[in-house]
Amino acid sequence: MRRWKAVFGLIISFLFLGSFARAENDSLQHFLAKSASSANELSKKEKGELLNRINEVMEEASRVRDKLTQAIQRGDMEVRYQEGRFWMSKLEEDREGIETGLEQLKLLRERPVLLVPSIKLFKSLKDLSKNFNAYNNMPFLCAYVGDLAPELELWADPVFYNLYLLPLAKSKEDVAKPPQKEKKPVSKEKKP
Repeated sequence: MRRWKAVFGLIISFLFLGSFARAENDSLQHFLAKSASSANELSKKEKGELLNRINEVMEEASRVRDKLTQAIQRGDMEVRYQEGRFWMSKLEEDREGIETGLEQLKLLRERPVLLVPSIKLFKSLKDLSKNFNAYNNMPFLCAYVGDLAPELELWADPVFYNLYLLPLAKSKEDVAKPPQKEKKPVSKEKKP
């Protein structure tokens, strides 16, 4: 009887964990589908969820960056000194980009209509995705990065850009336009 309870408990926990992992993937798929559709307006709740998901991805990038830094510093991978220094400088840039991105996320949670933090967050995401794709191209670094590089790229460009930044910029553009003044028609009559 105890065995059945243990097996049943394991099955329940695997189903729960499987649905949790599937929910995270579904959120990226949901936002990708939303950005591909013509009606790409997000509700306030969806914007909050988008910022939460991007925050999770940024925190995951921070963890991967820490693992890469530790692996290079401990000598867990065979890398020459100069090459190691180069990758450490790139990882330091990533740390600054992650910190900037997390600060911008905090600002956007407080005031989601700010354009400058949105642009800075987008730039941080794009820079991180570019660097993580470069890490993925190096055989000794790719095991640490895995699928995070393409995921960062998807969150940055089609999702955040199309669903958050572009509509925000359009709304700011509409507000910034001054009302058109009517021009008086100029007559082309010559004076004698």
